[in-house]
Amino acid sequence: MPVDPMLQPLVAGFAVEAQEVIQKVTMDLLELEREGLENDALAKIYTRLGRHLHTLKGSAASLGLQDLGDIAHKLEDALAPLKAHTQKMPRPVVDVLLHGLDLFMLRAQAHADGRGDDLPNPAAALAQLVAAAPPPEEAAVLPGGAFAQAQPVVAGGPPAAAGTPPVPVPAEALSSPEPAGESSDAGWRVSANQVTSLMREVERLREVRLRVEERSRELERVSSLLAKQGLLAETAEARTLLSGTGRSLRTDGEETSDVVDALEDGLKAITTRPTRTILDPLQRMVRDLSRQLGKEARLSVVGAEVSLDRRLLEKLQGALVHILRNAVDHGLEMPAEREKAGKHHEGALTLRVEQQGNLLYLEASDDGRGIDLAQVRKAAEKRGLVTAEEVARLNDNQVRELIFREGFSTRSDVTDTSGRGVGLDAVRATVESLQGRIEVSSTRGQGTRFVLTLPVDLGSSPVLMVRALEQFVGLPMLAVESTQLARPDMLRVGKRRTHLEHQGQLLPVVDLGARLGLRASSPPAEGQPLLIVQSGGKRVALGVDAVVGDRDLVIRPLPSEVREVAAWQGAATLSRGELLLILRPDWVVSDSEKVTVSAVSRRALVVDDSLTARALHRAMLEAGGFQVHLAASGARALERLQADTYDVVICDLDMEEMDGIELIARLRERKDTRTLPVILVSAHDTTVARDRGLASGADGFLSKRECAAGRLLAEVLDVMSRRGSRA
Repeated sequence: MPVDPMLQPLVAGFAVEAQEVIQKVTMDLLELEREGLENDALAKIYTRLGRHLHTLKGSAASLGLQDLGDIAHKLEDALAPLKAHTQKMPRPVVDVLLHGLDLFMLRAQAHADGRGDDLPNPAAALAQLVAAAPPPEEAAVLPGGAFAQAQPVVAGGPPAAAGTPPVPVPAEALSSPEPAGESSDAGWRVSANQVTSLMREVERLREVRLRVEERSRELERVSSLLAKQGLLAETAEARTLLSGTGRSLRTDGEETSDVVDALEDGLKAITTRPTRTILDPLQRMVRDLSRQLGKEARLSVVGAEVSLDRRLLEKLQGALVHILRNAVDHGLEMPAEREKAGKHHEGALTLRVEQQGNLLYLEASDDGRGIDLAQVRKAAEKRGLVTAEEVARLNDNQVRELIFREGFSTRSDVTDTSGRGVGLDAVRATVESLQGRIEVSSTRGQGTRFVLTLPVDLGSSPVLMVRALEQFVGLPMLAVESTQLARPDMLRVGKRRTHLEHQGQLLPVVDLGARLGLRASSPPAEGQPLLIVQSGGKRVALGVDAVVGDRDLVIRPLPSEVREVAAWQGAATLSRGELLLILRPDWVVSDSEKVTVSAVSRRALVVDDSLTARALHRAMLEAGGFQVHLAASGARALERLQADTYDVVICDLDMEEMDGIELIARLRERKDTRTLPVILVSAHDTTVARDRGLASGADGFLSKRECAAGRLLAEVLDVMSRRGSRA
């Protein structure tokens, strides 16, 4: 029966609502077939399940979708006899209900697309659906793999062959964010570029708010200075005016902050959704695939409430499907083999999602047999991915990396799930296209773990700003559990390492200054701030010289040339335009004993009157192993060059008092700096500026845009190489 055209927009909305309800029902069904649930918990789930099915039936009937109402009613009929039984739901009944839900959703999406008239009559499928559901007493004694009657019937098609296992439904089909035929009247349609542009404007407004706060603090300092002059009577009127202006400015700043927060929250609501929307359907995929392979597996998800960019989630979904299918097919053993090895017959899969600042960590692990390195070596050589000589030289980590090669598979035959050599190479390609990276670790007989690290670029993040010596850095607040001051009675000072006694545990103490290579490591002094930092299940006590305070900052990825530097996850701009580098929590908590500061043989001097440019150039050069000194003017650079020697100078072309060309002329006059390599950097990316700079005696010229794109380090090494060959 055709849908009333007046109701078509509502049908599209119903399809979205139905998908959400069906996902809840699916999760309840998967919970009901598991062991160990108390009677009260079972009763609650059965009640909730019945309520959800009734909601589907009522909503469908109100829109005149009689076929959907009939399906929901038959599902209620199949569920009704089980409500009185305080036991887990038999797997055959779960199969029936899950395939009934598939049938419901396929038809609901067809109605939303306006294809309801083309659907076959569901009567035959409904009849089989009811007939296939055995009474609870019979279903309870049926073995899980012997259920031949309850086979999926899609849109009234023929039943599957008896005795075949249920075919897994693709996770993509179960987690589509909206029906394909969503009405144009359902809302506004805007491009991703328009949303991104609006986000940039919100970020600009946030920077304005930070500057307003800074101006307010400056007014307070001016008023305080006037009060200290001793001319209280003469400055009374001025101080009163300043005080009033300061209060008004603080009020304006608070209102601006509220507006920015509201705009950012609204944008996040529009452009993000919980990771649960792609993770929950994977429960069904794991369940169906393990049944198909004769295995048992349970997927646990941690962090499903984290909200991410919709586009990012859609791209990640396929990668996670590949990883989990690979874990079930290759990683998990058969139940009998697991029990023989002393494991639970049901394999454990875990997905953990964690966001720290602008970095997203996705961890997928299993407790299966682990990666057989000998088998990987043999398969890679057999498929021609490496030669026998090459594979013999590879260490264990390099061998594990072979599983990401295109065409790699340990299967000698092709099955429905593997053997074609397509899978983990596609996962790596997806992750790298998102500017992320994937790592694998494995222990034979204990399991395998994949960790995906991805940058996320949406809105601001809370950052704790700290200081080590004169270096200011930021830490994502989500990684900082607490802060405290060091006390002698809490510290355990050993010969090689100091530990902090914290909540019944001994945490290694890491000196941030030493970790950054700014000084030798030493135990924290009494009263020194200690931050309890956690990442990936590891925790350390990070010793800093001062805690400056927390900020809401937009963290940007570093240029591609320095993006792989282990210490930094990005940078943010402060109220005065200063660049603040943000530490990676996983680098902070990594084993500091394995990290040694190598002797730096190359030294660079960066000369620029822009604090932001100096900080960015320093980050790039330090990533290349340089020891970097900074100068804010040409005069200061000359003083530095009299006291120290350098291998290269990076200088801004346009500076007040003494520009880059004049500095080069002064350097070429002196015997000790006559051949010193100099690279000019300019905001003007023109042929005239480039020719002018090179004609002055510079060895290289880069625009600020080229520096931001990551060209600086390559240019420095090239210039030094050319100077060395001429020497």
